[in-house]
Amino acid sequence: MKKSFIAILVLAGIAGFVGLLIGMARARHVAASTPSAVHDATGVSYKQSQDDPPNANTDNVILFASNPMKAPPFLVNDLSGKVISTPQLRGKVVIVNFWATWCPPCRAEIPQLTALASRYKDRLEIIGVAMDDDTSPAEVRAFAAKVGINYPIVMGSQTIAAEYGGVPALPTSFIVDTNGRVVQKHVGLNPPGLFDTEVRALLGLPINAKVATFKDTGQIFLKNAALATELPGVDLKGLTPAQRAAVLKRLNSETCTCGCGLTLAECRINDTSCPISAKLATEVVQEVKSGPPHALHPASAAN
Repeated sequence: MKKSFIAILVLAGIAGFVGLLIGMARARHVAASTPSAVHDATGVSYKQSQDDPPNANTDNVILFASNPMKAPPFLVNDLSGKVISTPQLRGKVVIVNFWATWCPPCRAEIPQLTALASRYKDRLEIIGVAMDDDTSPAEVRAFAAKVGINYPIVMGSQTIAAEYGGVPALPTSFIVDTNGRVVQKHVGLNPPGLFDTEVRALLGLPINAKVATFKDTGQIFLKNAALATELPGVDLKGLTPAQRAAVLKRLNSETCTCGCGLTLAECRINDTSCPISAKLATEVVQEVKSGPPHALHPASAAN
């Protein structure tokens, strides 16, 4: 896992450092979102100044998906042998935190998570999913005891990660509301206090922040990429509505050849630095511009 995840670790370290200093980790996941409404802590809508847009990376605005999907069901034993199941989580806010013992940014956020677990006790459940496939459960358990983790830890796998739509880097946390719906996803370290504000908002407690909603078009679950009208690094300017629809349809049906197993649209969202999906997406746009849309891109047909 350490070797295969070395690139991920580097990305996580960079994201964590930037997120810790200026909160860019959070902005990365909402930059493509267009919040549909802004509310105060009581849920009352109001109009916000154009100089302070709802998706701005400011401390007094938090974002939740307006079209949240149900969290994948849980039925697994934690490292202490206790069963964690979906019915046990009903009525609680849940943070599903993908991490690893070898990941520095993951270790850096543990104090924040343990403080939350103590503060909200039976109203919040944090589940640590350890992506340590080359470390034994006993070693992970010893590490958790050493650093004072006070929430359940389960051993992770690529299967569990895939159920959540993929984990592009570590740490990655999914925020689940009291109705069992995933309302936000964070990759890397976040500004201090962000988790606390989100938990309080979802519990209906007073917060010193405004709540904006955005449509999940792949920022949380990659399967929602089909709802996106814009994609990172894909220039759709100058296309007619019919051409735009044709391009998006192809990008959501053709597979990227980088080996990720995702559609071109999903790959652009999941890894904006992927040169292969960027190149293929550009070719799709040019082909649609120059003539009738092809049924399938040649590179995808080979798969």
